[in-house]
Amino acid sequence: MATSLAPLGELAPILLTEARRRMLTLGTLFALIALAALVIGATWPKRYESSTTILVQESNIVTGLMEGRAVATTVADRASIAREVIFSRKVMGEILDVGGWMARQPPPSPVEQDRMIESITNRTKITSPRDNLIEISYADGDPARSYRVTQRLAESFIQESLAAKERESRNAFDFINGQVEAYHKKLTDAEDKLKAYREANVDARPGGEADSNARIAQLRSQVEQARMEMMEQSSREGALVAQVSGESEITAVQTRDGQIRAQLAELQGQLDKLLLTYTDDYPDVVRIRHQMQDLQEALKRNEAQKSTAKAANPSSIDNTVQYNPLYTELRSKLNEVRRNHGATASRLAASQTMLNDELERSKRIASSENALSELTRDYEVNRDIYQDLLKRRENARVSMDLDQKQQGLTFRIQEPAVMPLRPSGLRMMHFAMAGLGLGIVLPLGLLFGYARFDPRARSAAQIERMAGVPVLATIPVYATPGDRRRNFVHGTLLLAIIAAVGIAYVMMYWVRMEVLP
Repeated sequence: MATSLAPLGELAPILLTEARRRMLTLGTLFALIALAALVIGATWPKRYESSTTILVQESNIVTGLMEGRAVATTVADRASIAREVIFSRKVMGEILDVGGWMARQPPPSPVEQDRMIESITNRTKITSPRDNLIEISYADGDPARSYRVTQRLAESFIQESLAAKERESRNAFDFINGQVEAYHKKLTDAEDKLKAYREANVDARPGGEADSNARIAQLRSQVEQARMEMMEQSSREGALVAQVSGESEITAVQTRDGQIRAQLAELQGQLDKLLLTYTDDYPDVVRIRHQMQDLQEALKRNEAQKSTAKAANPSSIDNTVQYNPLYTELRSKLNEVRRNHGATASRLAASQTMLNDELERSKRIASSENALSELTRDYEVNRDIYQDLLKRRENARVSMDLDQKQQGLTFRIQEPAVMPLRPSGLRMMHFAMAGLGLGIVLPLGLLFGYARFDPRARSAAQIERMAGVPVLATIPVYATPGDRRRNFVHGTLLLAIIAAVGIAYVMMYWVRMEVLP
């Protein structure tokens, strides 16, 4: 005969029958599960979690006032930075001391310390609920130690973060200061090289080429002007030479007596003009008469000398030569033109010499222009970098002062750690409720599985379905007096077991609430 599983609709009376038959087993299994969960909950280690929140202040009044002059240190991905700071060997060493682990006797070995640090790390949570908040929480079986460790973690994080900020700003200042000194040396060397090159090459100076070109143009103009003047003076010299050659140097030959008489005649004419207007006492009349007397006396002396000279040398002739005034003037102009021509020729030669020197100087300037440009470029580059580094160094100095005085990016404990009064996580109540539920569900589940998959026939309908023939009659189960006594005992024991479990739960709750701290 083939077997068939009982349908779900027929399982209710089967389950009830099997539950009555195995009530003691089900009750025992329920008690074992419930009491086991109660024992686990009673012995489950308590976790007291303490947390603190740190507020990161990125800006304040000082930051706004020093904007552009100081660089405030910022924090990106604060949670990861907090983990790096808190889980460092230095901070963990302090936590071992604060938590009392290092006070044990004997002291823990380095391997044990590493295990403790790993355990502390696993029980520490660091999160960033907001951009400017950092939350640190630590769980431990001792509430006082959980509080001390959490408080110390927050303090160590703030101290290490501020110290790291100060070190960062100081290192930045030291680095920039070192660069300033290095570029100051480079700038000094560039200045010395440029100065030495200019001393060795006098013409190598800024604007020397433009000055040389202007000087060359000026000298060329002077040379051309001098040549034009020489051509003009040569023409004038030729004309004056021609004029001088056509004039006689001497115009007349007169005796001394004739000259004196001519002068007397001239003075007599002037005297006659004055007497027409003035009297004999007029000063000019008196002066002219005295001059005429002097000339008459000179005429007498001259005649006496001529008489003596004739007595000594009868053949001598006393005459006076008078030069041609036009010839004298032309000769003077000719000499002046020749002097100017010589001066112009000298000026032309000097200008030509200076022009040649300036051309040579221009060649030297052109040859030294590349070297001078390179030295000047190196100097200007070093100067610009040096000046920029000076500004950056002062900005770094202000930033360092801000970090030393904790005026830039600051940390403040927004919510301090408190002593945890109640444990966190799974507690005995959770285990008790789970034990009661599991103590009920698991036996019933086992009973359902047993009845569902048991191949034996347990009802008339199942026999008709399996055999394919109708069942004419069924004989119900008859409980004997022994069966009734056994069922009564089992029921009594089941109630006792349930009552014992309830009493155990009540007692454990009272102990946890009243006796244990």
